[in-house]
Amino acid sequence: MGRGTKTTEFLKECLSDALIRLMREKPFDKISINEMAEEAGVNRSTWFRNFSNKSEVLTFKFILLWNRWSDEHSLAVRSRFTPDNAEDFFQFNYEIKHILQVVYSADMQSAVYDAFYQIMMPPCGADATECYRARFYSYGLFGLLDEWVRRGFKESPDEMVRIFWRVMEDGSKII
Repeated sequence: MGRGTKTTEFLKECLSDALIRLMREKPFDKISINEMAEEAGVNRSTWFRNFSNKSEVLTFKFILLWNRWSDEHSLAVRSRFTPDNAEDFFQFNYEIKHILQVVYSADMQSAVYDAFYQIMMPPCGADATECYRARFYSYGLFGLLDEWVRRGFKESPDEMVRIFWRVMEDGSKII
């Protein structure tokens, strides 16, 4: 009999938490699957059943954290970006900044973007303009997040929302 979804999700989270802990101690590329499994208290087979690389483990963790945060904050719009949910986006990322800093210090921000892309870029319909708009906002918003992390979260989430809106206003002047 196979594992239940809750059990599988729990074991995957154990692996992701173990990876993040190990990333605080040693370089990302030096962390082995065996070390992660041992740190997580799971069998190696759990890794091989669920992931094909360590980046996927991090992406899984970010998606899981976003879904939990969205549930806790009763977000109506959680699977795509709109200018109106910029505040939620920045607040969430500020609350997980300790994880983002570890991931960025390992130069694994691609896992952050992969999670962001999976969350914020649901499949587009036939309307090409809507698809381009969604892609434009997602890349732009990720760019702001990327710079914010690299600058050490010097601005508050509220300041980042104001910066987002200023950037949007400035961009509309260019067009």
